[in-house]
Amino acid sequence: MTHPTPSNVRADLVPQVARLLSTRTIQQVAEEARADGESLRDLVDRYDIDYAWHVLGSQRLLDETLAAWGSLLKSAPTEQQRAEVAALLGAVAVGQASDQLMSFDNELAPQLAEMMADAAGAAQPEHAPSEAA
Repeated sequence: MTHPTPSNVRADLVPQVARLLSTRTIQQVAEEARADGESLRDLVDRYDIDYAWHVLGSQRLLDETLAAWGSLLKSAPTEQQRAEVAALLGAVAVGQASDQLMSFDNELAPQLAEMMADAAGAAQPEHAPSEAA
């Protein structure tokens, strides 16, 4: 199933971010919990998991991504950059199946921050070296 990408999202980044995700279906998580003798509550608490669409749309992941990006930028992201990250996470969230689970404890924030920094750098025109007079 494909979903339209909002106009303020770099469409080329959506599949790249989706490939970074580590998700499992509810069925897979239930089978693991049963094999380990855990209740769903135990498993959710231990792995800090929720629906992938919820994790991707969370303020927590947005804040972690912006903090990581700010570290790379050596300054706080602008409001426009904040909006771009939020829109990108939202676009990826929309594409997740309703039975996909994802942990809040993941490496997505630093990976996404690096991807956004690279994309922002690629969008900047290169400065030609000045010629000696």
